[in-house]
Amino acid sequence: MSRSRSTLRRLTAAGGAAALALTLAACGGGGGGGGGSTGGSSGTLPGAGASSQEKAMNGWLAGFQEQHPGVNVSYDPVGSGTGREQFLNGSVLFAGSDKAMSAEEVAKAKERCSGSEALELPVYISPIAVAYNLPGSPQHLNLTPETLAKIFNGDIKTWNDPAIAADNPGVQLPSTAIVPVNRSDNSGTTENFTEYLAEAAGGAWPHEPSEKWPLQGTQSGAQTSGVVQTLQGSEGTIAYLDASQVPKGMGTAAVKVGNEFVPYSPQAAAAVVDASPPAPDATDLRLTIDIARDTTQAGAYPVVLVSYEIACSLYDKKQDADNVKALLTYIASPEGQDRAADPSVAGSAPITDALRQKVDAAINQISGKA
Repeated sequence: MSRSRSTLRRLTAAGGAAALALTLAACGGGGGGGGGSTGGSSGTLPGAGASSQEKAMNGWLAGFQEQHPGVNVSYDPVGSGTGREQFLNGSVLFAGSDKAMSAEEVAKAKERCSGSEALELPVYISPIAVAYNLPGSPQHLNLTPETLAKIFNGDIKTWNDPAIAADNPGVQLPSTAIVPVNRSDNSGTTENFTEYLAEAAGGAWPHEPSEKWPLQGTQSGAQTSGVVQTLQGSEGTIAYLDASQVPKGMGTAAVKVGNEFVPYSPQAAAAVVDASPPAPDATDLRLTIDIARDTTQAGAYPVVLVSYEIACSLYDKKQDADNVKALLTYIASPEGQDRAADPSVAGSAPITDALRQKVDAAINQISGKA
């Protein structure tokens, strides 16, 4: 099977603009960590980044807090781009990102991390759902990559368009106008979704993958919560978002892979990750993955998001290093992965044992100066 690959290197908040701080300790998160005992037992541990991870991070921080009640840990789901910025400028100790760092960011991270390499750990694997608000229509529609691309590019304008009808023979579709909804902020979810369209839909998607939505004048929402709000706001809308955050009552699409239509599921997301190699510039610490977006493997769902935790391998303070190390160890553990995989939490796909071994080896390299 031949397939072209586009690395993830080419390759968030109720009320729209308001940032939601997920603080799970008595005093709230601040910047930078602090003194006190080591071993992840006390201090401040602020993080920020991808809103796609919000539900999983809620679960992870709650589980971590049970084991380390003295650590004041928080996560602000401000989006991947802002999270990486805050990590690189030292405002937070770790970041969540739906996109691997660029070469420029890798260099900046080395400066931020006292001359040492940063970690990029793929510990959150989740399908990106294509959800639609079309009351009275089937809860599941089939859509080819080409049809999806034409919908989000504005070329297909009504739900009863012949292309959609061809994907769904025998289904009665309304003449309701289609209203594509995208992220208004820089988003790793957007980059993953546009990368899928560029790789799988061919010329039907005439844009390069990007964190910034390539079309102007569209309906949009800031961070995942804003997309959900816009999606729910009127009939005919269709949006891409982390599958854990699809609101009740919305329909979802199965996408064509090879000769079958595959609905999203954690298992289908894990299947495409297993079929994908490391990114060309991956290292033992930066475990970035090159997703096979145009796979034809049966049962694989290629509209997938692999989200990373970004951290330093060397911190100025030993306590910061101990706290980050303890948190990441919990997130990657079978207990942490199973917690996020619970449908009532995030419904994500647990990482495999083979990947966990690589992640744990990277985490064990984290240390502090003093």
